[in-house]
Amino acid sequence: MHRRNLLSQLLEYKNRYPDEQATVERFMAFVQSQPRCFERDCWQGHVTGSAWLVDPQGEALLLTHHRKLNMWLQLGGHSDGDADTQRVAVREAQEESGLAVVVLSPSIFDLDIHEIPGHKSDPAHFHFDVRYVLQAQSAAFVVSDESVDLSWVALTELEQYTREYSILRMREKWIAHEYSAGSGNSG
Repeated sequence: MHRRNLLSQLLEYKNRYPDEQATVERFMAFVQSQPRCFERDCWQGHVTGSAWLVDPQGEALLLTHHRKLNMWLQLGGHSDGDADTQRVAVREAQEESGLAVVVLSPSIFDLDIHEIPGHKSDPAHFHFDVRYVLQAQSAAFVVSDESVDLSWVALTELEQYTREYSILRMREKWIAHEYSAGSGNSG
């Protein structure tokens, strides 16, 4: 029952991005087969929520230099039992940046499945990451304990921070959909 909303959103995403069908089907199969998919100790993998968090002008992305992974990534994190992945993305963006944020589109912006290496007592596992478009209400962030640093990165300069394919893919989606800063237009 608690997975129905996400499964419905995944079907809608699959219709918008038919070229990502294999990823969506793998994601849906995981959610359908794992009743505890929103719990971080589900070691087959777990659902996470992330934010494509743009500045008030929609021209820069807030990236975190993630402390555990030692990489520049988008903000996001564990569901911790919350089946509302959009709420998870908003919560994580706010906690990791100290910024007030608004959701620009209720639809899933991007999906990614990636392996997280083992760390201390946690075995290697997969993150089934659901990403949403958010906009910061100001640019004055606060770096949380989860990050080494945060940085507003111009979309044209992402490669100077990361070569992570999924972040570059999200940039292409952002450009293709021509989201209007503050409009809530999902293209």
